[in-house]
Parts: sequence; structure tokens; C-alpha cells
Amino acid sequence: MQVVADTSALVSLGVVLDRDPNPLEVVLDAHEVAIPERVLSEVEATARYDDPSGVAAGRVLDRRRQFAVQGVALDETFPLDDGENAAVRLANETGASQLLCDEFNRLALVHASLTTARLVTTPVLLVLLARAGTVPASTADLLLADIAEARSWDGNAYVSRARATLERESASSRG
Repeated sequence: MQVVADTSALVSLGVVLDRDPNPLEVVLDAHEVAIPERVLSEVEATARYDDPSGVAAGRVLDRRRQFAVQGVALDETFPLDDGENAAVRLANETGASQLLCDEFNRLALVHASLTTARLVTTPVLLVLLARAGTVPASTADLLLADIAEARSWDGNAYVSRARATLERESASSRG
């Protein structure tokens, strides 16, 4: 399955590489991951910061050989930043099955701009990994808590809903 990833999702996945299993490795091992050149440039720029996002971006760059980088022309009328613009274009041009993107403030616009790809945020990805049995629900919940803390996602409705789902699924598997 081909997956296109945006900068925000890659950085989110790179936050928790010290956990086992780590979600970046799971995604890279199970899917053909492609990113636009613009996203690679954004990840490289983010890696220069001395903060959790910078460290996470550096971890993503350490795995650079595991994803394909492709050039795409930007849509000058698209009202998001160049990374999201390029990621949406690449997903549409390649017929990718999923677009990993954590642009929570404009998800409706990203979703509406996709022709065939399914929009998947990191919280949803972790729920899907738990449901597939790839990661136990309790571990996915811990991963999401770590990511949410590092990415300053306090009060994010998408995170809260995913955590509630993971907690329910973890409780049902225990009992």
C-alpha cells in the first residue's frame, strides 16, 4: 500500500522511537512511504531545532533511505503551507491509498482536496494499528500520550477521541 506523509505526521511518528514497537518503523516496514521534496526540506529545517520536534525530525532523517522522495508542482491556489500542498498533490498524482497528515486546524480542507487517498492522522493511525493487532491498544495509548505531550496537543479533540477509543479497546481486551 502506498502512503504519502506530510511533515507533521512524520515528526509526530519520530517522537517515540525509543518505544517498542515504534510507529515510524511499523509504518515504514509495512508500507511504501513517499514524501514530496518539499516535505523533506521541512523535515530537514525542523531537525535544526533543539526541541522535541527537532529531535524527532532528526530521527526521521536517520531513516531517509526507507522512504521515496518525489518532486511535485505546487498548486499556487491551495490555501495551506507548501508541505501540505505538496503532500496532497503527491497523494493525488500517485493514487496513494493514504495521506498521513496532522494538520488538525485544516483537516476538512485537506480531506476535501484528496481524490482517492484516505486522510489518516497520527491518532487514527495508532487506533488502526491497535485494531490490526500490530500494537496492543494499551501500548498505542501510551504512544499517543507521549506524542501528544511532545507535540503540545493538549485539549485536541482528535487525540481525546482516539485515546478514549484505545482505552475502551484496551479494557475490553483485558476483561
